[in-house]
Amino acid sequence: MGSGSAGNALLVESIVAGRPSRVLIDCGFGPRELSRRLGRLGLTAQDLDAVLVTHEHGDHVGGVPSLARRESLPVYLTWGTYSALSASAFGDAPIHLLDARRGFEVAGFGVQPIAVPHDAREPVQFVIEDGRSRLGVLTDLGHGTPHITQAFCRLTALVLECNHDEEMLLAGTYPPSLKRRIGGPYGHLSNGAAASILSSLDRSKLTRVVAAHLSEQNNRPELAASALLVEGGIDESLLMIADQEAGFDWCAA
Repeated sequence: MGSGSAGNALLVESIVAGRPSRVLIDCGFGPRELSRRLGRLGLTAQDLDAVLVTHEHGDHVGGVPSLARRESLPVYLTWGTYSALSASAFGDAPIHLLDARRGFEVAGFGVQPIAVPHDAREPVQFVIEDGRSRLGVLTDLGHGTPHITQAFCRLTALVLECNHDEEMLLAGTYPPSLKRRIGGPYGHLSNGAAASILSSLDRSKLTRVVAAHLSEQNNRPELAASALLVEGGIDESLLMIADQEAGFDWCAA
């Protein structure tokens, strides 16, 4: 529903026996903005079953406590993420603490949290499946690891961070300390680093790749696309680009 430093939220839906299950991964939008973005899909917050949180940075978690409190939605997050937030902000919403070594089930989905290198307390990303499709969500990390390569193999769809072009970041107006943070091993993936991760995966079942979390200052969609197509080794028909305002349209996998 939106992807970038101004706010992130990804809606995952599965329909089994005519009943939809919907899980929101992160919510960096306030109540009105979330309502507007859900409304584009003909949905409201009452149509959600749970929220999964990757880490405590505001563009991913800023809207989660109020959403969970208003709708009594269960929230799934690591202890490190929870401890970085104000527990009282969640009110009486059910809180479930994750262990990145153990999968769990929610609303008919099987979910596996994956520990990633990022400058947060205890960040994770997710692989989520419904018995037919297997989606990987991999944003907000500084570099790939063998564990990530193993965990994200044999997906049917992948949402993959392409935060910055290295040359644009270096030549840009950010202060040196911020450039070091973004480009460092616990920052964000460059287009080249994202392509390297993609090329390391077993892509035999992959039907869709979404380039996500593009920096509006330090990247361009065509640069991200070129890296994933050329270095990542995927066909152009598989690729979509997520946008900060529009997100991306429903994508069947």
